Amino acid sequence: MLKGGKVGLRARHEDDIPILRAELYDDVVNASRAESGPWRPITPGSKDPRLVVDDEEQGSVPFSVVELDGGTLIGTATLWGIDNHNRSAHIGLGLLPSSRGKGYGTDVVAGLCHYGFVVRGLQRLQIETLSDNIAMLRSAERNGFVREGVLRSSAWVMGEFLDEVLLGLLVHEWKPDSKGW
Repeated sequence: MLKGGKVGLRARHEDDIPILRAELYDDVVNASRAESGPWRPITPGSKDPRLVVDDEEQGSVPFSVVELDGGTLIGTATLWGIDNHNRSAHIGLGLLPSSRGKGYGTDVVAGLCHYGFVVRGLQRLQIETLSDNIAMLRSAERNGFVREGVLRSSAWVMGEFLDEVLLGLLVHEWKPDSKGW
């Protein structure tokens, strides 16, 4: 497990799946805002790749996020779209509703940066998020990500087009957190 100041990033456990399904993916609004496609119900026991980890898949590394104090599951984190040739990847995370607003997002982004830059030797990390996702924008910027552009009306979410913000961080710009990782 990778450990930060407040959270740990660990492998997905079988008993994480029902919690993540119920609290993240069965929530139509949350899932619609987090995914790049339309919400679809997930059949219990299905092998949905957002939940069930394929250890052979090389382009994505999913983590379960846990509180360090007590080990409670609080969400998911993923390094995805890994491009080993260009040494780049994307960051994504989803916190359970009860875990939002507690500063965990900033720690999760720091952990994914550590994993991407130190463990994987990547050169660039990127985040795409809805322009009204203030929590993700703050978490990214607190970790040194720079706004590189706005994709105007690029996301269809619950009946309307929303802007997306593109943020990037290069390894030489990154300042590791002294509290962990």
